[in-house]
Order: sequence, then C-alpha cells, then structure tokens
Amino acid sequence: MTPLVSVAGAAWSLPDADVDTDIIYPARFLLITEKQGLGRYAFHDRRGEGFALAPGQERAAPILIAGPNFGCGSSREHAPWALAGLGIRVIVAESFGEIFHSNCFKNGLLPIVLPADRVAALHDAARDGRSFQVDLRARTLTVEGQAPIAFPVPDERREALLNGWNEIARIRALHAHDIEHYEAGQRAAFPWLWQKEQADG
Repeated sequence: MTPLVSVAGAAWSLPDADVDTDIIYPARFLLITEKQGLGRYAFHDRRGEGFALAPGQERAAPILIAGPNFGCGSSREHAPWALAGLGIRVIVAESFGEIFHSNCFKNGLLPIVLPADRVAALHDAARDGRSFQVDLRARTLTVEGQAPIAFPVPDERREALLNGWNEIARIRALHAHDIEHYEAGQRAAFPWLWQKEQADG
C-alpha cells in the first residue's frame, strides 16, 4: 500500500445518511476482481448532473466528508477500492459501517470518526471550497483558517497506514525474527518438510 502520512487538498461533501456499499460500488460490477481502475464504477447509479463524485471531474479532492453510517450494508471490499480509485485517501463521518471501516484501514484509506456537529461544520467548509489538511502523525485535521481538530485512531492502525503496511507486510516487519526462529526450529525438528526448498536452493 502507499503510505499515508499527510493528505492536503479540497474535500467532497456527501451528507446523505446510510450510503451503503451497493451505492458506493453496485453489485453488478462485483465480477471485476482487479483493484485498480474501479473508480470509474464508484457511485455509478448516483451519477448525473450535479453529482460531484465521479471520474473526470475538474475538482479533484482526496478527502470525503460523508453522512452518518457511511459504508453500511454488505462487506464488499470493492467499495474502498473504488473510492481509492477516485483519489480519496481520507473519509470523515459521524459513523461508519463496521466492516467497511475495517476494510478502509486494510486498503490504505483513513476513516475518521468525529461528532455530528464537527462533521456538519466540515460539510460547510467543503462546500465553501476551503482547503483541508490531515496529519496522521499528529492525528489532526485542519481546515483553512481554523484551529486543528484532533481525531482518534488506534495506534496499530495508524502505524500500518504510516508505513504502507497491509496485514502480511505488518507481520513481516514486526515479527521477522520470530518467523526466522520458528522456521529454524522446524528445519531442525522436521528436516523432511524442507527437502524441496533445499533441493531448489
């Protein structure tokens, strides 16, 4: 994954409540298994005159200010893939669908939960065209001309995003010595399990 340290730019405002994963990425496109290029299907059935979150828009924005319970519904991982395909790295909402929230972290997106009044003010700022900056190291979100807003994020999730780790990369980075120690013990105790590796080497 691409590390996420800071994100700056404009923000989209999508205040609708209960935007589920079928709205974000319609089910009929689930046969596509590639992660790349799915932005062209994001919000496919919502597009039309006046709908900003669509490929080809002149105003690119890496931050999405969303409505409550964003990403509810089915657990499809295509939803965060499609949002990433639109160039979105940060999503701010009052609440998220539980599985979608977890999938965002696993796919390099930062979901930020803030109180409803804070989110409402961010919607206004996004519609006004103000610039935003998210600093993951400091755990702050700053709107142009305003004081930084602190946001919570678990240390483990923050570390993974800062380093661009998926779950496998995180295990390798933090537990490489343990893995090597285990494999050494396996080679000594059960050498026949490693015969093919030795022959290939």
